[in-house]
Formats: sequence, C-alpha cells, structure tokens
Amino acid sequence: MKEFRITTNDSGQRLNKFLEKAVPRLPGGLMHKYIRLKRIKVNGKRTEAAYRLVENDRIQLYLNDDFFTLPSEAAAYTAIRQPQLSILYEDEQILLADKAPGMVVHADESGDTDTLIAHIQAYLFQSGQWNPDDALSFTPALCNRIDRNTGGIVIAAKTAEALRLLNEGIRAHALHKRYLCIVHGQPQPAEGRISLFLRRDEKRKLVTAHQTQVPGAKTAVTIYRTLSARNGLSLLRCELITGRTHQIRAHLAAIGHPLLGDCKYGTAAQNQPYGERVQALYSYELSFDGLPEGCILESLNGRTFTVKNIPFVNKYFPNGGCLRSQA
Repeated sequence: MKEFRITTNDSGQRLNKFLEKAVPRLPGGLMHKYIRLKRIKVNGKRTEAAYRLVENDRIQLYLNDDFFTLPSEAAAYTAIRQPQLSILYEDEQILLADKAPGMVVHADESGDTDTLIAHIQAYLFQSGQWNPDDALSFTPALCNRIDRNTGGIVIAAKTAEALRLLNEGIRAHALHKRYLCIVHGQPQPAEGRISLFLRRDEKRKLVTAHQTQVPGAKTAVTIYRTLSARNGLSLLRCELITGRTHQIRAHLAAIGHPLLGDCKYGTAAQNQPYGERVQALYSYELSFDGLPEGCILESLNGRTFTVKNIPFVNKYFPNGGCLRSQA
C-alpha cells in the first residue's frame, strides 16, 4: 500500500486528475476500476473520481509496486549541474527570469531540452526551494512564453496558487508587458495604435495580418511609441493590448516597418547591411496592477520590473534615445 498526503499545491483538483499525474503508469481504465473496488481510497473511505481534494487529505492506493516504479525524479533536476539563469526578481511565490535570445522556453518539436523551464526547475530543486515529492501533481511552471530569438522577462510560478492567480491576472489585464524593438525606417505617425486581425498558419509557422475579419483570424492591438531614430532605424517601445503569436513582428511589418533582423516578416536584403539574423525584440518591462486584494501576490501591485541592459539597444542606440525618460 502506498499513501499520498495532499499539500496546498495539490489541493483543489479532482482525484482522477491528481492520479493521472502522480501515478502516470496507472491506465485510466484501471484507475476508475480500482476506485470502484475501493483499492483507491481517500481518508480510508470509498470516494468518487470527481471528488475534489483538500489539503491534508490522504489517498491510499492498494496497488502493485510496478505502478510506482519510475526513474528517479532527482536525476532529471540534477542533470543541469549549473542552471543558467538571469533572475530579475524572486520571492516565495514567483520568479522573473530575463531569458536570453536563443533559448527556448519549453521543449518544442525541435527536441531541444535545454530550456528555460528546465533550468528554472533545476535551480529550484537544487536550491532546496522545491521538491517534486512534496507536490506530486505540481511542478513550477511558466505563465507566459516568448519566441526563441526574443529576449526578456518570463514569469515562473513556484506554487499552484501563484500559477492560478498569475494566469487569471493575465486574462484580467492585471499584468502589463512592454517591449523594445528596432525597426527599419521611421513609423509615421511617430506613435500610434495598430489594430489588425491576425491569422496563424500552423504549417508555415507564420502569422498574416488583415484589415478585416477573415476565417481563423483574431483581433490584435499594439500601441507603439518611437523613442529615437538614426541611420535608417527606429527604436520603438511597444505595449500589447492583446497577446497573439508574433503580434509585434507581424503588426510592424504590416505597416511597412519590419523588425531589424527579422527575415520571416521582413527580407534578407533589408537586414544584410546590418548583419543581423534574429529579430531585435525584447520584453524589457513588466508591471503588476490589479491583482486581488488579500491574495498571496498582492504585494506585487504597483511594482514594475525592468531589464536595463539590452544588447541591440546598446549597439544601435548607445545612449538609449529617449528610453530613460520614457520607460
């Protein structure tokens, strides 16, 4: 017999959902059968698969040991001996990482496992802040993602409650993300609002912009402001009102000002004189405003976190243009 005790991070979910994560080798059909046969109990009593777990519940599983034999969890989180992270902010609930361009946030179809979330989980495990045995169905997770070649702030939740609150906050626009980018030419007007419909082509991994609604397209709104312009380039500050895939890249290209280095939405000919091969785009600032009063993240309200040192800004706009007065 094996017993699990429900922690704060595991509470609030259905019994069957917990078991899918905590005992992944147990087939779903057998799980439901064993619940009916009382080989899986909660607090020593028969229960239903839909029962919602509460903290300190104890789950008893009268199952063969084969269902619990898995490779050591610790091995996965010690394989990265020295996690490579630039931590902008950290407390007991969240971690803000400044992701370097070139790193993927999650494992993708390329098979790259050297990801930001892998480094974060390894760091939290090795520093003793998180142990997978203490929360069998929860692992620290990212609340937002940015493209491989885009740098900037990525939010990681250390607890299940923080993850829930952050995801709700993103939907309620309580978190405000701002970007810096360099574009070809000078947008006219120098500041404005771009509102276009974006449609994602999964096969081509490309987003197309449309003036009117077309099948599969979603409304996307970007606010931009020109901070400085020189040598045929402009430094822009952008804020997303919506959060669509490749939104800034597609929007600025649609108004005739693709990002420096972006050959997907711009052209190789435009970028060749500068020798840039990846988009000059950085998620440089994050503000919190409107998280629920009394919640575990309330102290973040009114706070803004900013990345100060951005390589492409230093290279093309060494004085930051108007950045210090505008950011």
